[in-house]
Amino acid sequence: MKILALGLLLVNTLFAMEYYSKVEPIHSYSIKAAVSGKVIYVNDSLEGKQASNNTVVQLDSNLNETELKQTQDKLHSINTIINLEEKNYQRLKKLTSKSGYEKDNQKIKVINLQTQRSDLLIRIATLKDMIDNKKLTEEKNYIYNIAVKKGDYVNPGTLLYEAQDLSQGKVEVFIPIADANTIESKTIFIDGKKSDLKIDKLYKVADAKHISSYKCEIIIPQISNFSRLVKIEFK
Repeated sequence: MKILALGLLLVNTLFAMEYYSKVEPIHSYSIKAAVSGKVIYVNDSLEGKQASNNTVVQLDSNLNETELKQTQDKLHSINTIINLEEKNYQRLKKLTSKSGYEKDNQKIKVINLQTQRSDLLIRIATLKDMIDNKKLTEEKNYIYNIAVKKGDYVNPGTLLYEAQDLSQGKVEVFIPIADANTIESKTIFIDGKKSDLKIDKLYKVADAKHISSYKCEIIIPQISNFSRLVKIEFK
């Protein structure tokens, strides 16, 4: 019985460090709308392909652009008025015939105009940001899924598309907490072949689903076949 128990223990120990995992892209992104608007352009031909500085989705920004132009014109006018009122205030300060009340009123006028200018500058920055957020461009990621169509109206938080970084791959395995202290010193084998790969991340808090394990991530620098199942061994 002791020999049988020892044999079972050895078998369990051997298989405890063998795992299977699917090779996933190093990063996956869910791109959501930051602002509301009507979808005026969708690059459907890009779905399932690698982007190269391509616009993926664009929302209507005509109203924002019109408001931006008007606000910039207002800013120009306010700047002109501020310059004139500031000069008036500087002249007024030197006149002994003018009361302190008149001088203070002129100074308040200048301050109010400067406050209006600050509000306009904030509005211009906000409008520019809104316009930028309505044109979604990808430099080089793989476009996995486009979730909207031309003519759709989206609100902030609506999923627009999903993208993936295929420059590297990664696998995730869940290591029993009891093995966590020794796992990083072991050699990693992929599909039975010895590799020079190292653990990229070993979380020190138990996983929410695998409550007796730590999540372990391994980066695979060069990968051409994603989503395949691989065997990972630690020896």
